[in-house]
Amino acid sequence: MSVEEDYLCLHEFPDTARRTLKPELWQYLLGATETETTAKRNRLALDTLAFRKKVLRDVRKVDCSTEFFGAKLQLPVMLAPIGGLDDLHPEGGKAVSRGVEAAGAMYMHSYVGRSPIPDCRAAAPDAELGFSLYIRGGDDWIDEYVKQAVDAGFRFFGITVDSAVYSRRERDISARFAKPWRVGTDDTRHYQAGFDWDAVKRFRDRHPDVRLVLKGIEDPADAEMALDVGSAAIYVSNHGGRQLDHGIGSISAMKEIIQQVRGRAPVIVDGAICRGSDVVKALCLGADMVAIGRLYGYALSAAGAEGVTRMLQLLQEEIHEVMALLGVTSLSELGPEFLVSAPPVVEPHQLSAFPLISRE
Repeated sequence: MSVEEDYLCLHEFPDTARRTLKPELWQYLLGATETETTAKRNRLALDTLAFRKKVLRDVRKVDCSTEFFGAKLQLPVMLAPIGGLDDLHPEGGKAVSRGVEAAGAMYMHSYVGRSPIPDCRAAAPDAELGFSLYIRGGDDWIDEYVKQAVDAGFRFFGITVDSAVYSRRERDISARFAKPWRVGTDDTRHYQAGFDWDAVKRFRDRHPDVRLVLKGIEDPADAEMALDVGSAAIYVSNHGGRQLDHGIGSISAMKEIIQQVRGRAPVIVDGAICRGSDVVKALCLGADMVAIGRLYGYALSAAGAEGVTRMLQLLQEEIHEVMALLGVTSLSELGPEFLVSAPPVVEPHQLSAFPLISRE
């Protein structure tokens, strides 16, 4: 059977991943920090939004394509950086790059992954790629990664700014799971803890022509400072609930960010995005690009590059369906008037968007 025949619903990817991954890797992919409250609030923030549809519109031709940083995409979806991809699948970031190339989406490759930047580009010459860096060295060290990303034709260069210190992810700790991509000395880790706005300005001065994206913004004042230092986009994220516990849901944070930014830069958001309806909700609130994390981790684990492509195809089908049922045919028609507040009907969890599978 083909991947298209094997996977007819999005929930079949996490179901397969759970059965095929080593238990500690499954728990890593599913887990978050300490009480996992932030991860649950990510889901809750989406579940407390309901759609208000419009009817009797001609929706025979629905188009969810978009353009972002000059890239023409089939859907407004970016695959967020994940550090352990090479442990989820032997091809890691290379497989993800091929998957997004075939589906017409975008991928933000992580420094923590073990697939080098040139290898990702070689694997997918026409893929739309960006890069995400954790600061583990000084200016010269950073410059080398900038050069690699620019030489490989990556659309933008991201810096993760919400990980000054490592969080306590107790699923991993209790399983005695030592993640190989977290290896580092105190000397290298102190660079991230000391990275501040002055360092961002210094980066901007050294690389004025590079599209810089700061990933991990949640506070409106920080969004304003990011604009002041020349961030080409505001990436609203709480690291999937894997850094600060008891944080607010990303969608809730994004509402304030949108008001602060006022269209001066595109806004990216991630956080518990699992269904096409989640993508559309984020777009209605003003997001320009919607990023997914765990969902493509499940797909990669289950079926490699073809799994990533198939997952994105199913996600695009869901987006099309939601748009048509809302009465719109293009992303530009979406807006907050399609959303109302409503009580959630399920307890939030990393897998609660998939009612046909168990939670653990």
